[in-house]
Amino acid sequence: MESATVTTPQNKNPAETSLMWWRSAPLRVTSEFDSESSLCFHKISTKLMDNLVKFKLSFRNDTQGQVNDPHLTFTSKHLSLDFDVEERNALVKAKFQLSPSLHLTATRDIKAQEGELAMVADLASTAYKFELSSALPSGGLPRATLKFPLGEVSLEEKEEDEDNMKKMLSINGTLKGQLLSGICTASYRDENLNMRYLYKDELMSFTPSVSLPSNALSVAFKRRYSPSDKLSYFYNFNSNVWSVVYKHKVGKDYKFKAGYDSEVQLGWASFWNILQDRRRVLGRVLKGRGN
Repeated sequence: MESATVTTPQNKNPAETSLMWWRSAPLRVTSEFDSESSLCFHKISTKLMDNLVKFKLSFRNDTQGQVNDPHLTFTSKHLSLDFDVEERNALVKAKFQLSPSLHLTATRDIKAQEGELAMVADLASTAYKFELSSALPSGGLPRATLKFPLGEVSLEEKEEDEDNMKKMLSINGTLKGQLLSGICTASYRDENLNMRYLYKDELMSFTPSVSLPSNALSVAFKRRYSPSDKLSYFYNFNSNVWSVVYKHKVGKDYKFKAGYDSEVQLGWASFWNILQDRRRVLGRVLKGRGN
């Protein structure tokens, strides 16, 4: 009678396991060049432990190579940290599940000693939520928000007169619903009403919007001419400001984008390549003034 021998792989050194995670992690490198300010913007990010943790380093440098505004960001399911290296400051965000229907979120600016604490409760089903949030340190009543499938309504305390420190309750909300073949959205905030209609099919989208009481009217249009070509256009009727963006994709590895913004009279173009080893490098962004 033959006996079978089962070989159990030996546990690896934790340091070796950590090193393997770093070596096998996909690395994304993004670099942009602004010819107007002669600045380069860089982002380096990677995901570890089956995408459970994400690290990102961002900074910019001038033509002399001096590094400015470096930021180090750590993101996970329950905790995120944005560290400003020059300011020696960090913005911390945390999210915890106290029960299947109760969540707690907290935000804290370490240097400013300010933040926000919010508690979200699921009502009856996940489609209905009730949220109470308050600034830290607290300066008044917490903001109450009710979210439902057709939108949300919030009630918060605001200062009506800064000199007399008089406060009043303000109501803000968003409602959306199906209208004809599109979706109509109405948003009310700070006594301003914005109404937007979105029509979208497989080839195009059309979005007119109007704001009251300013009567500001604008329209956005997107058209896909082929699987690799797409054109976007925006026009504001009050200010006559317009912008256009053209996108072109070559196979699975190359993308090209160009556009123009009349408000700043600036034209731009970008080109990037998605490498086979899952590392992505963004090409230079070339900008120039319009005539």
